[in-house]
Amino acid sequence: MSHRQKSLAPCNSRDSPCCSEKINYPDHIYAESAKIFQDIHIKKPPDRIVVKYGNDSGRPLSSFKDEKSQRWAYELAFNTLKYQDLLETILLDSGFYHSQPLPDEMTSLVMVMLYDFQDKKFQPRCLSRTEETIEEVQEVEQLLCGSKTRLSAALARSRIKHAIPSIEFILPESVRKQEERSSTVPLYAWVNTTKTSVTEVCDALKSEGFTKADSPVDLIGYKYCTDKHCQDVLVFPPYLKDKLNNLELFMHYKLVLQDKAYILSVHSVRAVMNTDDDIIVATPCSGYILAHMSVLTNQNACRIFVCGMESEAREGALQEVLVDMGCKNVKLLKESFTDLDPSDPRLQKAKTILLLPQSSGSGVGDPVQFVLNQHGDTSLLQDFSQGSVRTDKLNALSKQQVTELNHAMTFNKVQALVYCTCSVYHEENEDVINQALGQKPESNTIQTYRIGSPVIALPSSEFTSASDKFIKVHPSETTNGFFLAVLKKEPIATEAVTATDILARAASKGLLDGIGKQKSKKEGKKKKGRTAVHGMTSTPAKISDFLDQENKRVAAQTRDFAKSNVQPVGNVGRKPSRQVIVTPPATATDTSSKSQKPTKPKALGKDGISARIKAHDNMVLLQPVKIMLPPVMMPFYSNPLAARVPNPITQYPPRWHSGMGSRSSDDFIAKPRDKVPSSVLQHPKPWH
Repeated sequence: MSHRQKSLAPCNSRDSPCCSEKINYPDHIYAESAKIFQDIHIKKPPDRIVVKYGNDSGRPLSSFKDEKSQRWAYELAFNTLKYQDLLETILLDSGFYHSQPLPDEMTSLVMVMLYDFQDKKFQPRCLSRTEETIEEVQEVEQLLCGSKTRLSAALARSRIKHAIPSIEFILPESVRKQEERSSTVPLYAWVNTTKTSVTEVCDALKSEGFTKADSPVDLIGYKYCTDKHCQDVLVFPPYLKDKLNNLELFMHYKLVLQDKAYILSVHSVRAVMNTDDDIIVATPCSGYILAHMSVLTNQNACRIFVCGMESEAREGALQEVLVDMGCKNVKLLKESFTDLDPSDPRLQKAKTILLLPQSSGSGVGDPVQFVLNQHGDTSLLQDFSQGSVRTDKLNALSKQQVTELNHAMTFNKVQALVYCTCSVYHEENEDVINQALGQKPESNTIQTYRIGSPVIALPSSEFTSASDKFIKVHPSETTNGFFLAVLKKEPIATEAVTATDILARAASKGLLDGIGKQKSKKEGKKKKGRTAVHGMTSTPAKISDFLDQENKRVAAQTRDFAKSNVQPVGNVGRKPSRQVIVTPPATATDTSSKSQKPTKPKALGKDGISARIKAHDNMVLLQPVKIMLPPVMMPFYSNPLAARVPNPITQYPPRWHSGMGSRSSDDFIAKPRDKVPSSVLQHPKPWH
């Protein structure tokens, strides 16, 4: 660097009128942004190459001191990528590219600094004297400042040529609409309940000057509202992002900004799992997504396994974020998800898999934030800069998505899959689901899946759902586009045990030999007047034993079911909200006999074995009570057939009462004072 160039130092006073309202990036942001642009810039065919970028690709990025610096570097590189053709034209038209003796490896640095220079209306930076400087950055800045008149004139000629009022109109329409949406979509932030509560957060926001609104429509000024679908989520206007990031609530991870698609996917996982079930996250994702899932689960009983954490640097950074947010049940696995063995002993408690596969991100409004959530997959920025996705890239993404979803279906103990993308292309959404469900499992032991209903119902007034079986939201001014589907494992069909089933099982064991054979005509004439039951007298003893065993098994299941559902009765005056009376077989009373012994209950037959007991909230098992019936004076009929007519009163069913103690039912029967004939029954109270 010459002495003249060193003397042209940038303005160091923030009070100088030359200072711009734009961000004044420090030197290290330019340097890191140049590395990113070097890797993502669009490489042109050899016959069209005019500006050369050298062979300095793949240089590792330095560690950023905070998330804001990382975002600055990626935003600057992405903006440069969007205007790559225009910036190259300015360098050539102004003569800067051929007049300055700079190596090709510094072209990327020139491009990112030229974009920022024209964005500031060709005004120099205003930096503090304490900022660390980089020699290469200082050199390029001095050259650009010395050529600002020629550079400005070249930009004006390009605008006149294309007849555009500003450089934004040179972009494709889809890219411009995407940029407009990014400034209108509300901000969603979930409450970290491991550190605070929703009430405490609302009180803190009130002390900062915020007021609570009823709906997102009323978000004007310093207002916020509660999300209608997730009660732990607050909604803020998009223009308050910088202010929110400077609040202590966000700096101490009590409130965390997150896209609505990821919030809904985490809540969907929580809705389909049990308290102590483990979770598998198929791909490495943002630490905020993992932290939100950790907060919603029982950290003492549930573990969250995250696959594909191969980089030690990424693993360390993620662990640091999780510790700061108070999350303890996240386990990082180095194996990729598709290489993970379903029989891995560590994963036997996992019942839910969250799939957030790499997608085109065609529904998002902020490409940079989306790429950062994908852990630096900068190749997607090329498609974002053009406003469309290449066919070969889309096919490669969908193929990988199907592979991951098919592998998730091989985990036998997993009961539900949650699939979410930030794409609006059916090739990455419906086609992937249908293709995975349409493939026949390699093993018969693998249960099939079906599309379950969305766990969270989104009203059509706010979101456009393409089907009742999944959630598909198209990008708009109020939300980003995304796709969410829940796949549940088909339940195993259980057949009812009927008398026919029992007889079939007995026949398979050879216990029904001789039963059901056709009888000879001669034998049939002899037994013509007999009933069908009488023909069963030839049943062997082993058949009777088999049926007795089946009756005992069914009776034992009935008793176990009743014990598991019967609740003890409390105070006498208290009535349960719902009661189900389980009535045992009634005993018949013969008034013609003196002892009145109950008849022996019959063995469970076809109807008894196939009976079902429905489950209810509360069941009260009742006990029988002996009821003394009044004497019935039957007229004497000379006709002997009259004696065979049963007394209708003797068929009256017994009454029942709930057992409340060890007191015998005989205690409720009054004893007669005087002896009466056995044919006459005395009662404690007269009958009216």
